[in-house]
Amino acid sequence: MLGHEIEGSYHYGVIRRAIEVIDANGQDLSLNALAAQMEMSPAHFQRLFSTWVGVSPKRYQQFLRLDHARSLLRDRFSTLETAHAVGLSGSGRLYDLFLRWEAMSPGDYARKGSGLLIYWAWFDSPFGEALVMGTDRGICGMAFAAETGRADTFQDMQSRWPKAEFCEAPERLQDWAQACFKTAGEARLHLIGAPLQIKVWEALLRIPSGHVTTYSELARVVDAPKAVRAVGTAVGRNPISWIIPCHRALRKSGGLGGYHWGLPVKRAMLAYEAVQLEAHE
Repeated sequence: MLGHEIEGSYHYGVIRRAIEVIDANGQDLSLNALAAQMEMSPAHFQRLFSTWVGVSPKRYQQFLRLDHARSLLRDRFSTLETAHAVGLSGSGRLYDLFLRWEAMSPGDYARKGSGLLIYWAWFDSPFGEALVMGTDRGICGMAFAAETGRADTFQDMQSRWPKAEFCEAPERLQDWAQACFKTAGEARLHLIGAPLQIKVWEALLRIPSGHVTTYSELARVVDAPKAVRAVGTAVGRNPISWIIPCHRALRKSGGLGGYHWGLPVKRAMLAYEAVQLEAHE
């Protein structure tokens, strides 16, 4: 479904285990050592790895190290006013993916989804199984079940709009979902949130793929410089993970901060984007 670069959630499962092995070891591992830890032959592991990311395990380990976040802040920090000035807002872009979005009014949001029909379906993604939800206007939710499981992931998303009606309908979401995960085509988003949340999510959409920002920078951009904690909460409540790239928000110290769907997913997303950006440069 996702083309030759990604073979669904199985590959992410391998990458997730590799992250755990790298963290536990505390240093980079040779191909042979890493493949042995993964209980694969070096040749098979190399092929699988290259299919998913397009670089060697040795190179990818550099992106998975904990200090990668610090190097991103140093080398790939995004000043959001600049991003806005060069046209990265309004029609956000992930390589060849174009996004168009509209926000629900505060009054509609306060009704907790009453009168709203939300379609949902599960899709494979580079980061494990993804739950995609959407209205007739666009995707309103995207979540990842690799760390939390299907049942908890679905319950978490459903609870955000408790009065909405939910209907399983993969055919209504398939084109948008494929565009998002292939980063090619057009996807529409329907942002459902409180006013401050919407402002924060729109700011996140202005961060180019492969770049990062900080929670304090986001707070400054949305005219709430003293409300870093509230802005951090809004980042954490982002309902459309990956596409509204809350994984690109880091602490000033270079720490990853939190991630609603699990830090291994956040780190894999940052590493994946860094590799893709390097390949396009």
